Amino acid sequence: MSKENTKAENGHISTSTSLDDEQRVKVLSPGAMVAKRFFRNRLAMAGLVILICMFLFSFLGGAISPYGEDEVFRKTDKILKDYVGTTKNNTYRLIALEGKSLPSSITSAMTKAVDNGEESFEANGSTYYLTKEGEEFYTISGGQQVATAMLLKGSLRFNENEGITLTDEVKTAIQEAIDKDETTAKVGDAEYQVTKQGKQYVVAVIENLGMTTKRVFSGAQADVKLSYDFQFAVEKAIDAGQKTAEIDGVTYELEADEQTDSVTIFKDGEEYAYVSYYVMNLIQKSEFLSLDLRREIERAVKEGASSFTVTDAQGEEETYRIQARDNQYTVKKYTETHLNDTYASPSKEHWLGTDGNGMDMLTRLMYGGRISLLIGFVVIIIEIVIGMLVGGIAGYFGGWIDTILMRIVDIVICIPSMPLYLILGSVMDYLQVDPRMRIFMLCLILGLISWTTIARMTRGQILSLREQEFMIATEATGIRVRRRIMKHLIPNVIPQIIVISTMELGSVILMEATLSFLGLGVKFPYASWGNIVNAVNDSYVLTNYWFVWIPAGILILLTVLGFNFVGDGLRDAFDPKMKR
Repeated sequence: MSKENTKAENGHISTSTSLDDEQRVKVLSPGAMVAKRFFRNRLAMAGLVILICMFLFSFLGGAISPYGEDEVFRKTDKILKDYVGTTKNNTYRLIALEGKSLPSSITSAMTKAVDNGEESFEANGSTYYLTKEGEEFYTISGGQQVATAMLLKGSLRFNENEGITLTDEVKTAIQEAIDKDETTAKVGDAEYQVTKQGKQYVVAVIENLGMTTKRVFSGAQADVKLSYDFQFAVEKAIDAGQKTAEIDGVTYELEADEQTDSVTIFKDGEEYAYVSYYVMNLIQKSEFLSLDLRREIERAVKEGASSFTVTDAQGEEETYRIQARDNQYTVKKYTETHLNDTYASPSKEHWLGTDGNGMDMLTRLMYGGRISLLIGFVVIIIEIVIGMLVGGIAGYFGGWIDTILMRIVDIVICIPSMPLYLILGSVMDYLQVDPRMRIFMLCLILGLISWTTIARMTRGQILSLREQEFMIATEATGIRVRRRIMKHLIPNVIPQIIVISTMELGSVILMEATLSFLGLGVKFPYASWGNIVNAVNDSYVLTNYWFVWIPAGILILLTVLGFNFVGDGLRDAFDPKMKR
């Protein structure tokens, strides 16, 4: 029976408590003792805080972010773009008469005939005739066979083509031309070509097909259509040095510009057409090139200027730049264009700026954290399942089963992981595997390669545990083998597995980041911290846009550091003797 003795000495009261008092020493459970030791570890608590922040940032941050993972932001900016391609025309251009055709394939033969001063040329199996109308200006005629003729006893016998009937007047004119060794016969407005082929003559009627010139005609407005008769009459007037040209009862005024060798044509006092030696093609076919701009381009090209300025109808000045290359000139203009807002600096709208695709960096980091952490946990789960299964069976049964399973473990360890990742990544690129499916395949590949550490640790622990008294008791009571392993052995190994898995998580995240950095991991449009850091492959981005890659690198560093701190804390909590 306990006693309580209280003595008063010099005004002080002393009290002694025996073991059977109500205030007894509290005995903690093993789990509570582990938790107490863990929470007293400052580094472990720092790692836990870091991981909680990373999880909140990745999963909660992505949910509250106003932007989407692959949302692209655009901006309006003025950039110098190609506007007009121009060159001075030094070749003959074909202009066909209405209802006729002049194939472009005859241009080479025609140019050769003009240079040689010939009046006809052969092309595409047909004969064409050139008539010089002015300087660098010819009409083109073609012969259409209408009959053949053969000279019998001094007179011609005609064999007319189907549907063709030659009058006596035409036959007489052809007879006279043959007698005089002439090749043409004219009857009224029609002209016939007579060509001897062997013993017979081929008769063809000559018809006008069009003209060829080095000058280029352009309408003053987009809806102005310049007819063949108009262009022919203007060519004749220019060569004749006339100031006017009357076409279809309408008088047109011609105003020459000696500086550009061009001619502006007026109708009723307003600009109607323009003739020059320059070919100009708009890059944007939907727009129309005004005559004022044409003239300014020609002046600038002729003067060799690199830029010029034009004042539009609203009084605003527009600057154009000219890039010359091999007699080809490209006129560039500052054009208002919608562009992806790439590499935008941090701002109120985008706290960490935007990446090379114009996506919000902070949002990409949030979603990237989800992918990186998800891959880490999925891979660790695969490692635990395979490692515990293989290690548990090998450690419990031993003998030849242990030998076979451990040799399999050795083989897997010997597999060069990085070359294997490179090969499998290239295969997935070749097969164009869907980015979402690629994430799951990446988890599976990493898990199937990395389970050996857990398997060997599990085997070693079970080898030592299976000989202890509690396992002998389970065997004596007849408990099934599967239950012995799952209910009595594995739970005793779980603390070590938790420690290893926690520390392995950091390694898996680093491996995923490495593969994504190399372009073999997570693919666009999905983000991971690894493929975000991939931006440093561009040295310009590396040196000028720190906000694109440094935050992702810091997040990887903090996450891996947090897992390592927690792993060290758990190890010390489960086995405090290791610190001694």
